Amino acid sequence: MRQKLSKRRHGDTQTRGHREFLKFTLRVTASHFIRVLIALGSGILMGLTVAPVNAWFLAWFALAPLWVLVIDSAKRKNQSSPLSPSLPLPISLAWGIGYHGLALFWITGIHPMTWMGVPWLASLGIALFCWIFITLWGAALVAVWAACLAWILNFRLGTQTRHGVSLQISPITRVLIGTALWCGLEALWSAGPLWWSSLSYTQSPQNLVILHLGQLSGPIAVTAAIVAVNGLIAEAWINRTDAKDTKIFSVFSVPLWLVNKYLAIAAGLLITLHLIGFNLYSRPLIQPPQAALKVGIIQGNIPNQIKLYPEGLRRAIEGYTSGYLTLVAQDVDAVLTPEGALPFFQRDITRSSLVDAVREKGVVAWIGGFGERGRSYTNSLFTFTGDGNVFSRYDKAKLVPIGEYIPFEKVLGGIISRLSPLDEHQVPGSLNQVFDTPFGRAIAGICYESAFSEQFRRQAQAGGQFILSSSNDAHYSASMPAQHHAQDIMRAIETDRWAARATNTGYSAFVDPHGRTVWISGHNTYEIHAKTIYRRQTQTLYVRWGDWLTPLLLVTALGGLLADLFILQPSRKGLE
Repeated sequence: MRQKLSKRRHGDTQTRGHREFLKFTLRVTASHFIRVLIALGSGILMGLTVAPVNAWFLAWFALAPLWVLVIDSAKRKNQSSPLSPSLPLPISLAWGIGYHGLALFWITGIHPMTWMGVPWLASLGIALFCWIFITLWGAALVAVWAACLAWILNFRLGTQTRHGVSLQISPITRVLIGTALWCGLEALWSAGPLWWSSLSYTQSPQNLVILHLGQLSGPIAVTAAIVAVNGLIAEAWINRTDAKDTKIFSVFSVPLWLVNKYLAIAAGLLITLHLIGFNLYSRPLIQPPQAALKVGIIQGNIPNQIKLYPEGLRRAIEGYTSGYLTLVAQDVDAVLTPEGALPFFQRDITRSSLVDAVREKGVVAWIGGFGERGRSYTNSLFTFTGDGNVFSRYDKAKLVPIGEYIPFEKVLGGIISRLSPLDEHQVPGSLNQVFDTPFGRAIAGICYESAFSEQFRRQAQAGGQFILSSSNDAHYSASMPAQHHAQDIMRAIETDRWAARATNTGYSAFVDPHGRTVWISGHNTYEIHAKTIYRRQTQTLYVRWGDWLTPLLLVTALGGLLADLFILQPSRKGLE
């Protein structure tokens, strides 16, 4: 009897233990799930900052929740708490997927590709693959940032002094480290072949004032501003308990933790940075008459579905020739056409009615087409002068992965090679090209290159006096060309240059050096427009020095870390 009673009690104890363990596991799972949802939600908020929503102001606090979660994860790991994963991988991936997945959802617009002979189901698979891959590539940046930040915090938090007290990194140093890491990773990612959604472009085209920080150190300066302000807001939340019981006695009796010093620093930094940007934005544009250049733009509006077929070729030749003649009648100095306006090789473009009109009227035309390079071809912009000859040629240097070339072609080539519009292989142009014209040296960018600020900076440093942006942008919803326009606005501000944008289906535009759009076309419309732009020879700090801010931030963050370790920490212990 006693043995039975003992076994029953032991069984009851085991049952209660199992129940408690199950409850604990459920609490841990729920905690993880909530953290991931918070990260995903804040990433989605960041994704709403760009077209089509353009809620740019969300960028100034949408990163803060992720920052809080990463810091909390690092602290929990250091305390050996089971309520947090060993690395903040799930939460950082969730934030990155929310941001990049929403901001780049327009990539699914490549479906359907039945007009290229791709079966409907295969087309859907390719579109989803492209969207998922580019989303995860962007999310990988966030994951690496979170992992590096957590590792640095754990490394220091886990180091014991001889007194047995953990060394701490100050909140300001954490902000410096987080900002420097993010900027360094954006610089690394943008040096690769796949890049688009920098945090900086969340402010374009609405917040032109802050975009003028790009004249100092390029888009990284805007990214650094956004990350630093978010970091300070996060630190304000993390350190709110320092004064949670204190009140400011006023009409509203506001708790002091709502206005702690880190929140005050964040507000001060935000205002200061906007004042710096406003000072740059307010500078008058010096535009002497001799620098004037009247440029005409033709937006051909040839859908991709028919572009490479007889109907599309006929519409292209007729539309661009008649548009050229109309603009010549308006006394333009030159005419700009979109990327691949005439989808022929150079030898065939030379025999076209458009070039015949150039010979007759003598007005320069920049014509998008294909250049030959052995058995391969380039996506090019040609300068045709009044004699009907090619004065200069710019070959697209940054090609779209999968769309214009196939990474790891031996593996993927058989699956997605049909994305290429021609049988031959497209090859990139040199990264060190210059584009001379009868009006002086220009800065050329073809479509996807608009995301790579260094391409424009290098050409401006080499003497480029105005920007010619030639793009297709067809086959997508209006949010894609709107984001593309936002990219070119940033390039115009950073280089202090006028920009003329010609696209196939929209948005074509003229942008001044302060990023103001002085004219913009409709979407999916045939349009022609002429505007006077001005050649400029100024060189911003960014054009002269490039991205000097990222290495400065990295060095400063390292200095702050060393100061916490060897100067501030010992002095604190001396006070204790």
